[in-house]
Amino acid sequence: METSRRPEWLKIKVNVGKSLEVTDMLRSLGLNTVCEAANCPNKVECFTKKTATFMILGSNCTRNCTFCNVEKHETTPVDPQEPENIADAIEKMGMKHVVITSVTRDDLSDGGSNQFAAVIQKIKVQNKKVTVEVLIPDFQGDHKSLLNVIKAHPEIINHNIETVPRLYSEVRPMAIYERSLKLLASVKKEDETIITKSGIMVGLGETYDEVMEVFRELRSVDCDVLTIGQYLAPSKEHHEVVEYIHPEQFALYKEKALELGFKYVASAPFVRSSYNAFEAMDSLKQ
Repeated sequence: METSRRPEWLKIKVNVGKSLEVTDMLRSLGLNTVCEAANCPNKVECFTKKTATFMILGSNCTRNCTFCNVEKHETTPVDPQEPENIADAIEKMGMKHVVITSVTRDDLSDGGSNQFAAVIQKIKVQNKKVTVEVLIPDFQGDHKSLLNVIKAHPEIINHNIETVPRLYSEVRPMAIYERSLKLLASVKKEDETIITKSGIMVGLGETYDEVMEVFRELRSVDCDVLTIGQYLAPSKEHHEVVEYIHPEQFALYKEKALELGFKYVASAPFVRSSYNAFEAMDSLKQ
């Protein structure tokens, strides 16, 4: 249960008509987006900017993170038509930058990495001007699976750290903080031209010093881009919101992160992993 009513800075006006239009279009294409699954407040803004986040490998997850709104039921077989369907959708929607993510598929021997690679490759063949960002799971630390994604050459590989190490046991009980750091480090070791990115939620009970330590450890593995946003509980059954972080604190986090050497930082209450993804990509190319 949330600590109190949401403050004024967390009240957002949504263009309901435009939101329904976007939803109907996606459903007609038979595709999942994390924008829908996570009920993202930035959905309409991102689509207006010709950016979208597609979720592959089904809509059911094998993990039990207490912050996440993705379903945790029986998984579905990998869809061989998915790469083509997504590439077609990107073309129809006139996307400039696309983010590909997935539920975590610990039930698959490759963690779904070959499907990530197939989607990336199909997009690049069919939509040569589109830049590709992937938001990947940890593949249970399997380096071969990570290599499958790296060798497909997406412009950005994102893997979210999500929270501070102390809270992993209650927020991400099936994940390991050090494993996530190692994944980000491995991307740079294998291909230093790929931009690496990570994100953290605040308001889960972390302290300022803990957040700053996460920033430092992300920079120690040469992470380029950072997103920081307010955790909002999807329901009363999810992890509670411990604190609503003031916008001034987000501004301070951004300032400190840039001082540490991140090349691009998005930090505000409604920032999510893919927020301003195209702007980040565009600024890093300059």
